[in-house]
Amino acid sequence: MAEEENVPQPAATGESQRTEGPQFALQRIYLKDSSFESPRSPTVFQGQWAPKINFDIKSRSEKVQDDVYEVVLVLTAEAQMEEQAAFLVEVHQAGIFAAKDFEELQLEQLLATVCPNILFPYAREAIDSLVVKGSFPALALAPVNFDALYKQQKDAMAQQPAAGNGTGANEN
Repeated sequence: MAEEENVPQPAATGESQRTEGPQFALQRIYLKDSSFESPRSPTVFQGQWAPKINFDIKSRSEKVQDDVYEVVLVLTAEAQMEEQAAFLVEVHQAGIFAAKDFEELQLEQLLATVCPNILFPYAREAIDSLVVKGSFPALALAPVNFDALYKQQKDAMAQQPAAGNGTGANEN
């Protein structure tokens, strides 16, 4: 029986140790900005729908206060028909994240990968909703591997001869 009484104590100690280490929490997700343009309406609806879709994705982060960061994921999609825009939609999906006791490189990676991964489904839904409201077929964007994008960015920065320190690119 004495052994059973000792089992919860290490667990309690382990839980208190977890709160002393790095902490990450989502505080809020919100739509910061959105726009939709259909410059060729209504004539764009008269032809057969076979667009070329261009997609762009960016993210940025900003420190709001101690250990609190705003991350903004910017998705832009443009459908072109015959080299002219059928529609252009842009969404700025944002979130407030608390991140405490992370090393600088860990924090940079967290803000560039984990946070955009959390925001992406909301941004994708907002893009799709705006496109459908514009009377176009649904636009279901494929998932994005933010870890791979981050690695590509870091690799590209490392290949630049006079890149200096690697932290300047994410401090916008």
